[in-house]
Amino acid sequence: MVRVICVVDDEDELVANLQYEIKALRPNWEVKGFSSGLTAIQEIMKGTIDLVLTDIAMPDMDGYELFWRIKDYKEDLPVIMMTGFGYDPNHVLVRAKVDGLQDILYKPFDVERLVELIERRLPDKE
Repeated sequence: MVRVICVVDDEDELVANLQYEIKALRPNWEVKGFSSGLTAIQEIMKGTIDLVLTDIAMPDMDGYELFWRIKDYKEDLPVIMMTGFGYDPNHVLVRAKVDGLQDILYKPFDVERLVELIERRLPDKE
């Protein structure tokens, strides 16, 4: 079964690396990459995405705003946030946790661990 994972980060190289590494571990998954929250939300609104992996700090739309828009659109769509910051000056992680965010990854992270986390969060498909 094809699962569609959406990776959103303003660092194009990170997006490309995650696409490559996730596909290497799960060849049957489709991994769509976006460098902008705005373009990602357009794809998400098409209804074909099974899970979103997003960075927090992005120039056009931060990860919390993307998370909020996703939850407003489809509350049960799983979202995993990733960040390179240990300290969250804007309390994005706190706000997102209060709003239901379950998973946060701190960069750098192990891609095998990420894939295991994605598998746990993917909804069952029939």
